[in-house]
Formats: sequence, structure tokens, C-alpha cells
Amino acid sequence: MTSSALIIDGYVDEPACLGVAPYISPYVREVAGVLANHGYAPCYVTIDQVRADPALATGSGRGDLVVMIAGLTVPGAYIGGKPATLTEVQQLGTLLRKPTTAIGGPIAFGYAPGGGRKAIRQAIGGFDVTLSGSPAVALDSWLSGGEPAGAGDYSLTDPWSVAGAGIIREHPAFPYVMCELETATGCSRATVGGCSFCTEPFYGLPHYRSIEGIAEEVAALHAAGARHFRLGRQPDLLAYQSPGGEFPVPRPEVLDDLFSTIRRMAPDLATLHIDNINPGTIARHEDAARAALEAIVAGHTPGDIAAFGMETADPAVVAANNLKAMPDDVFRAIEIVNDVGGKRTGGIPELLPGLNFIVGLAGEKPATFDANEAFLQRILDAGLLVRRVNIRQLMPFEGTAAYGENTLGKHDARFRAFKEWTRTHFDEPMLRRVFPAGTVLRDVVIEVPGKPSFGRQMGSYPILVGIPLPLPAKTVLDAVVVDWGMRSVTALPCPVEVNTLPVAALRWIPGVGKKRAATIAARRPFRSLEEFREVVGETGIEGVMRF
Repeated sequence: MTSSALIIDGYVDEPACLGVAPYISPYVREVAGVLANHGYAPCYVTIDQVRADPALATGSGRGDLVVMIAGLTVPGAYIGGKPATLTEVQQLGTLLRKPTTAIGGPIAFGYAPGGGRKAIRQAIGGFDVTLSGSPAVALDSWLSGGEPAGAGDYSLTDPWSVAGAGIIREHPAFPYVMCELETATGCSRATVGGCSFCTEPFYGLPHYRSIEGIAEEVAALHAAGARHFRLGRQPDLLAYQSPGGEFPVPRPEVLDDLFSTIRRMAPDLATLHIDNINPGTIARHEDAARAALEAIVAGHTPGDIAAFGMETADPAVVAANNLKAMPDDVFRAIEIVNDVGGKRTGGIPELLPGLNFIVGLAGEKPATFDANEAFLQRILDAGLLVRRVNIRQLMPFEGTAAYGENTLGKHDARFRAFKEWTRTHFDEPMLRRVFPAGTVLRDVVIEVPGKPSFGRQMGSYPILVGIPLPLPAKTVLDAVVVDWGMRSVTALPCPVEVNTLPVAALRWIPGVGKKRAATIAARRPFRSLEEFREVVGETGIEGVMRF
């Protein structure tokens, strides 16, 4: 008789891995493969589902073994799900005294409730065993009678990722699940300590996964119904399979092979995006990096983001924290990505940079924030495009240089002022530039029903879309941009049905407003665009109106 096992996805977020819904991390899929290979029938639930119905984890159907994956090593704000807190993890461990229980993931590095606080490494109460290192390798070792520890080994994890691919069908967001694909672990700068705050050097120097291993997993995921993929589990995609060195030279032909192979394995994929790109790699190897970016743009889907770990625009802070690139290097990298990826396909830029700032690093002074603001203003003045700016407070982990040397709490007021300046002076003008009125966003998936309803496209850091209509969760629709906030856009269902839209939605048509919306409602139905223009004039979205 086959034994059953339950995987509880507490969600993970690391500098080089995202597994918060609608993303699903490689860890849980590999663990599912290990369980299947050991004769278990794995089932899957998310921490959000357990919060809504604790019996999913504690009831009689929970199985003979429970494995939980959890842990954050970077702070974040999430819409699709809420990562498990340490208290929740420990409470579950206590409740799940029987059957056998195991916990793994980056939570083993430590835990902090959010940015601005040190992460404390501590024993996780309630669980029978903590899986150290690669959760899948450690679980396999433990189930085989060995120690619950082990480093990542693609000769082992590649077959498990194939065997566990079908678990994605049990994700509550399925089929709108973003499968985070691993291409590498480790940091090319590990020998020089890496960035002061980063946990990726804990994995050592880079270990690159083979294209064949990635292809087999993509084929299995595609067979299970996956259509959305991100090459996100790596510190720098441009360095994929490049030889050693602190800043490896990109190999465009390898990236071209990678993307074309993924497309062969999933010919009807809907999303193929990336995540981390080291701006220092671009600045140091402009020609090779440009060719590598061109290979990415040729193989991905539009609306993609290259996440730049800039961290600061203060050269003194860069030096004090052994960061990857000086401000001028980052600016040059932004220019190159704009040049290669700024063209629009279906109205959407192909590939844009995203910037990450970290506040609380060693050497930070009030003037650091002046430099950050000046750098963002320089981008605006140059007419460049940046998809988003993340500003996080440092969350240092034991074993990193930032754990001992940081400026946490020293510039809180200036930090808040910088964040507010960025949202008001940079983010909104940049959103207008990236998503001008009339931009059509295809296949927006409603995640938060209500009035307004909020949704996002599947992708890497997709823009939050507010729609001034009550829509059920999992509704999928095209939407046209009509207004902008600091971190979101307002959009109307596309095509815009002028004769049937509620008045509360009509007011969002550019140039209409509340009073004119009432006039439009009184004059309906309109038989043509010309009739409508007599009342409203030009709106900028005439091309998507329907009468």
C-alpha cells in the first residue's frame, strides 16, 4: 500500500529564488519528486490554504509524513500570498506531532519578521527534523537512513524535478502558476565575500545546471499544464555556464540555446521571463552582454524585467559593502538594456531594468539618500525606462558581513523621505512613460476581487492593475490603461464597452470624470465613435472602444 505525504508550502523568497504565490519554487517540486521516489503519494497545500482551513494540515488526511518548506532571506511585499511566519511554522510543528515531520528551506539560515531587523538563527521547534542544505537532497538522505543534510547536486535533483512536476496541478492558482526554474546556485563573487548582505554566497561558487536538465523539467511541467516560466533561480543569468572569475564573460550562444530549447519543450508557453542580471557584468563586458541580452529578447516573451541589484548610488557604500557595481556602471547597464529591450511589442516594452535599493548598509549617511534621489532623477532626465524600483530595509543574516556592520535604525526618517520621494517623483512619472494611456495589458488575472478588483499579468514583477468593477477571482481579461498611481495603474476591460459600462467605470475614461460620465450615461446608447466624440472629445483610447 502506498504511503501518503503532505508538502506544506510556507513560501520562500531569497535573492535568487522566489516561491510566493503565484510563483512555485523549485524546492517543493524537487521534494515532491523525492517523496514519489521513496514510495509516497505526495499532496500539496500552501500556507494560505492552511490558514483558511487548518484541517488541511492537521486533519486525518494529512498523510504519514509532512514536509514543510519555508523561509525568507529578503524582505518583500506580496499580493498573491503571505509567507509563513516563524510563529506559524512553530505552531504547525507542534500540532503535527504525528505523523513524522520535517522542515527545510532558507528558514534554516535564520528568521526576521521583516526588513530593518537582524535574522536570528534558531532551532525550529515542533518538527522532528530540520533539513539542512538542499531540502530535496537532505530529505532523500534522511529517508534513506542518513543525516538530514546535503548540498545541491543536479545529478540527483534533475530527476526529482521531473518526477515532482505534476504537483503544480494542486496549487490553488493553477493553471496561473509561475514555475520558477533553476539555472544555477552560488555566487561568482563568493571567493571575495560577495555583497555584504547576500545569502547566495552560502551556496559557494556557482554550480550551473545543464540545458538538458532544464529541458527535461520544462517538458514535464508543460505536460502537467504549466504555461508560465521564469528563469529566476540564479544570481546572474548573463553568467550562465560561463567560466570562472568574479565577473564571468557572458556566452550569448549558450543563452540562445537555452531559450530555444525551452521553447521546443513548451511550444505553446505563454510566459518566459527572467530575473537577476548583474549590472556589473554588463558594464565590464558590454559587447558580450549586449549580444546575450539580444539572445534573451529573441527567446523570451515581452514585458520582461532584468532585476538589477544596485543597492545604493553612493560610491562609498558600494566600496564598504563589496557591492557589484558603481553608480555609473549601473547607469550604463540601464542604457544598454533600454537599447536592446526598450522596443515595444504589442505596446509593451520587451525587456526593462528593475532597480533594487537596500537601506541600512554599512557606511550609509544622509548624503547617501541624496545620491539615490539624484541617480533616479538622472534616469528621468535621460528619458530612459525603468520598470520598477524596490526599496528594502536591510535584513542581515548571521554569516554575512552586514550582520556585524550596518546602519540599521540610524537614518529612519531620511529613509522614509527617500521612499516617499521615489514613489511621488519617480514611480508615477515612470509608470506614465512605460504604460502610456491606451496601453493594452493582455491576460490580466484577477487576484483580489472587489470594487475595485486587482489583478496582474503573469510575469516577472508584473504591474498591479486596478479595475473599477467587481470581478471574481481568477477572471482573465484584457485591460487598457487609463490612469496611474505610484505603484499601480488603473485600467478598463478591453474592448471598452461604452454603452454598458457602469457610470463609476465610465469616469475613468481619459478626459471624462464624474460629471461627464453622468452625461454619457444619459445619452447612451451611442451608435458610433463620432457620436461619442461629440460629447467627450478625444480620449486617447478610441482604438479600443466598442459601441
